[in-house]
Amino acid sequence: MALNMQRLGRMLPSLPVSRAFSTAAGPAATQATSPTPPSPPPPPPPSDTAEVFVDGQPITVPKSFTVIQACDAAGVDIPRFCYHQRLSIAGNCRMCLVEVEKSPKPVASCAMPVMPGQKIKTDTPLVKKAREGVMEFLLINHPLDCPICDQGGECDLQDQAMIFGSDKSRFVETKRAVDDKNLGPLVKTVMNRCIHCTRCVRFSSEVAGTEDLGVTGRGRDSEIGTYVEKLMQSELSGNVIDLCPVGALTSKPYAFTARSWELKSTESVDVSDALGSNIKVDARGSEVMRITPRLNEEVNEEWLSDKARFQYDGLKRQRLNTPMVKGPNGLQPATWGAAFEAIRGAMAGAKGDEIKAIAGKLTDAETLVATKDLLNRLGSGNMKHEDDVAAEPVCADVRSTYLANTTVMGFEQADAILLVGTNPRHESPVFNSRLRKAFLDGAEIASIGPNIDLTYKYQHLGSEPAALSQLLASEHPFLEKLKSASAPAIVIGPGVLRREDRDAVMRAVHELVDKAGVVRPGWNGFNVIHDSASRVAALDLGFVPSASARSAPPPKVVYLLGADDWMDREVPEDAFVIYQGHHGDKGATRANVVLPGAAYTEKSGLYVNFEGRVQQTRAAVPVLGDAREDWKIVRALSEVLGARLPYDTHSAVRARLAEVAPHFALINNLQQPVWLNGEVLQKDVPFQSPVNNFYMTDSVSRASAVMAKCILAKQEAKN
Repeated sequence: MALNMQRLGRMLPSLPVSRAFSTAAGPAATQATSPTPPSPPPPPPPSDTAEVFVDGQPITVPKSFTVIQACDAAGVDIPRFCYHQRLSIAGNCRMCLVEVEKSPKPVASCAMPVMPGQKIKTDTPLVKKAREGVMEFLLINHPLDCPICDQGGECDLQDQAMIFGSDKSRFVETKRAVDDKNLGPLVKTVMNRCIHCTRCVRFSSEVAGTEDLGVTGRGRDSEIGTYVEKLMQSELSGNVIDLCPVGALTSKPYAFTARSWELKSTESVDVSDALGSNIKVDARGSEVMRITPRLNEEVNEEWLSDKARFQYDGLKRQRLNTPMVKGPNGLQPATWGAAFEAIRGAMAGAKGDEIKAIAGKLTDAETLVATKDLLNRLGSGNMKHEDDVAAEPVCADVRSTYLANTTVMGFEQADAILLVGTNPRHESPVFNSRLRKAFLDGAEIASIGPNIDLTYKYQHLGSEPAALSQLLASEHPFLEKLKSASAPAIVIGPGVLRREDRDAVMRAVHELVDKAGVVRPGWNGFNVIHDSASRVAALDLGFVPSASARSAPPPKVVYLLGADDWMDREVPEDAFVIYQGHHGDKGATRANVVLPGAAYTEKSGLYVNFEGRVQQTRAAVPVLGDAREDWKIVRALSEVLGARLPYDTHSAVRARLAEVAPHFALINNLQQPVWLNGEVLQKDVPFQSPVNNFYMTDSVSRASAVMAKCILAKQEAKN
C-alpha cells in the first residue's frame, strides 16, 4: 500500500498527500485539516545567460554560446578543424564531438547551442573513441609527407594525430589524388592534404568578400577550388594560409626555406599602410623569413593584407648599407665622417628656411622629432611630409580633424556610413574588412568617389564633389539615413587631403557632419584615414611648414628622410640633396649624400595609426652593414653642425616625444581627441585614390620580387 501511495504521489504532484489521502469523513473535516495551498512563486526574470556544467564544473555563459564556446570559456580544450570563431559554423570535420547528458550519441560541440543545466562531458571513453574514429577517417586519404610539408611543426592535424591517432591503418584501398590549383604567386596548394574543413571557402566568402574558392563534387570526389582556373582576387588572400589546419594551403614565397622551430619571432607593427596591423616577424639569423599576423581585436583582429605579409623579401634587395658621397664618378662609398663633412660644407652656404626636410612614408616618430628639433636649432621651419602635396599644408592644430575618431573597432557599431574620396580596399584592406563586417551586420553604405568593387554593396552617389554639394543642398535620401541612424559615420580618404580644393571639400564635409548629426554625445562619426604609416605622427608632432617657410624661396639643401614620391616637384635641380633611408629608391638616385638607415624590422620605433593609436616596432634582425637607426644619425649630424640635440638615449628621445605630444607616452593605448569643428569646390575634378598600385607603394614593396610577381599575375589575368 505504501508503494502504491508513492506512485500516486508522483502522478499527482500538485496535490498535498494529506489532502489526497485524508481519512476524515466529509468536506468539513477536509477543510479543517488541509492548509490553503500557497500561491506559485513568480517566474524568474528572463536572463541572457545560462549555467552549464563542463566536466562537472559549473560555468555561466551567454545563451548565444555553443557548446564548444562554453568549453573554451571553462578552459577545456576541444579539438577542432573546421570551427573558427570568426567564421560561420560548418560542422564538417566532427572532431569536436563531446558527450551531452541525455543525448543518445556524441554531438558536434561547434553546432550545438548551450541550454540551461546542460551537462557536458569532454573526456569520457565514448568521446575518446569517437574522436579516434574521426581521426582515422581524416587520415585515410592524407599523404604521409610531413617531412617535406611547410606546415610541419605548426600543423593542427599533426598535433591531434599525436593524441587521437592510431599506430596502424585499417585502410588498404588506393588513396585518392587531387590536382593542385594555381591560385597565384602567393598561395601554394597541395590539395592531396586537404581535409575539406572549408575554412578557406568561408573566409573568401564572408571576410574577404571575393567568392574566390568553393567546393565541387560530393563525398570522396569533393575538391576545394576556383571552379575555373583563376587567381585569388582578394588583397587578403594570404590569410587562408593561417586558417588552413593542414598543409593544403601554404606560403609560396616561404616554401622550403625554413622550419618553424628554427625561427625567432618578434612582435612588431606593420608599416605598409596606416592601420598599423600587429604582426610577428619571424627571422633566422640576420634574415627575415616570413611575417604573420598577431591578434589585436582593436586593430586588425587576426588578419593581414597581402602586401604586409609578403613584401618582406624587399628588405634584402637594393639596400643601402654604407654612406655614399657624390663625386665626379657619381655616388661612391665613404665613411660616416666624410659624409658628415660633405653635409656641413653644404649647410654652410644655406641658412634658415633655405634648409628643407621632407619626411617619407616609413619614418618613425623618433626621427621626426629629432629632425624637427635640428631644423629649428638651425633656424628653419621648412619641413613637410611627402603626402602633403597640396598648396597649403594640412592643419595640425586640432587632432580630431585628421583622425578616425570612430576608431577601427567602433565601425562595427555604425549603421550608416558615407565614404568620401576613398578606396579602402587598396588604401587599407584590413580596415575594409571591418567595413564589410558592418555591412553584413546591417549597415547601409554610400560612396562619393571612384565606382569600384569594395567587396560589399554600396550606393554610389557620384564621383565628383558636386555629389557632396547635392547631398547638402537637398533632402537627399541618404542624408535622411544619416540623420536617422543611431551611429552614423563619414570616412574621408587620403586622396581628399591631396586635392588643391581640399579645404573647400573639408568645409563641405564638416557642414554635412553638423547637418546630419554625425557627431553627438557618446559618438563621433567623423573619420579621416591615411595610407602611409608616418603621416599621423608627423601631424601630431607638427612636422609641417611654418608660416615663413610657406613663402620662402626654393631651398638650397633638401634633407629627404626616406622620401621618394613627389620628389620632382619638391626638390630644385640645383639643390644639395641628403637622402637618409634604407633602400636605394628614387630619392637616393638624386642624392649628393646618402646616409644608410634602418628598416622597420631592424629598429624599435613608434608609429601612430590613423585612429591615433601609438604602437611600437621592435628590432627582429640586426642593422645591415654600416647603417644606423635614423634618429641616431640625426643626433650625430646635429653635433657636426654645431646644433647638438639634448638627448643621447632612446628613452630620452621618447621623453622628448611625450613632451611635444603627451599621447606618445601611452603606447598601445588609444586617447580620444576632443572634437572641435572647424573655396570654391572643383566640382568637375573627380575624387581619386592616391594608391594606384596596391602592391607597390613604398621603397620596401618596390624592392620586393614577390610584389612584382603579383603585378604581373594581375596583368596576365586581365589579358
